[in-house]
Amino acid sequence: HRRFDFRPKTDPYCQARYTFCPTGSAIPLMKEEDVIEVYRLQAPVWEFKYGDLLGHLKIMHDAVGFKSSLTGKNYTMEWYELFQLGNCTFPHLRPGMEAPFWCNQGAACFYEGIDDAHWKANGTLVLVTTISGTMFNEMAQWVKYDNETGIYYETWTVQASPDKKSTVWFDSYECSKFILRTYQKLADLGAVFKKIQTNYTSIILFSGEPIYLGNETSIFGPQGNKTLAAAIRDFYNPFKPHQSVREFFVDLFKIIDHVILNHQFYLFYNLEYWFLPMKSPYLKIIYEEVPLPVGSKASFGV
Repeated sequence: HRRFDFRPKTDPYCQARYTFCPTGSAIPLMKEEDVIEVYRLQAPVWEFKYGDLLGHLKIMHDAVGFKSSLTGKNYTMEWYELFQLGNCTFPHLRPGMEAPFWCNQGAACFYEGIDDAHWKANGTLVLVTTISGTMFNEMAQWVKYDNETGIYYETWTVQASPDKKSTVWFDSYECSKFILRTYQKLADLGAVFKKIQTNYTSIILFSGEPIYLGNETSIFGPQGNKTLAAAIRDFYNPFKPHQSVREFFVDLFKIIDHVILNHQFYLFYNLEYWFLPMKSPYLKIIYEEVPLPVGSKASFGV
């Protein structure tokens, strides 16, 4: 996943039904001698609207919690879409605009408190490691860098087959990937993780080798490829970046239908378009184990 020099300003056209990070705050500076507990948090996506419906589909949202021994304060940190999931997955086809218009950014959100009931009721709230205040402060610096340079949300993982060792053409970039990067950073700083099973959700498309098509200008610009531009617009036409979760799932099934009938998918990734020659089983939602990391330098206890 490509890193960018800065985060672009959001276009006023892009409106979120739910405010991004409404109670967010700056990450505090911890005292070096503080001992901070780190918690793994996971619960079904959109639980606040649909109960644990998506828990049965194993579509989970991940976050990380911290508790300071010195102050007793709890904090939650997560990464999610600025304009909800539909906008990160499907573009708007706007009248008078040739190119599909994307409202797609993801970012980290940090706030005081851990909503214990939310994470415990249908999900997970479990201690995974303990770190020093110094390590927490170093992690906070890394979060700032990660947040300023990794700006686009990517729903899909694209790989060659369901085989474990299969080629991954494109990796997703969503809430769980941020949590995995955070754990890895902490491990590299010396955190020692408990031996517990940790599972994550992936939405995977299966495709032969992707074909590079070009960027917005080369396809939709004045010198662009009119036939290809029309094909991409036609592909995205049935899918609207709706606000409602039910509509998102209706569109997800439309995509599956389209992909299976026509064996084709147009992917927009890192501001470029790719054609995916789709193949069976086309799409899978999996919930599989990703082990907690081992540090890259000699570990030490806190």
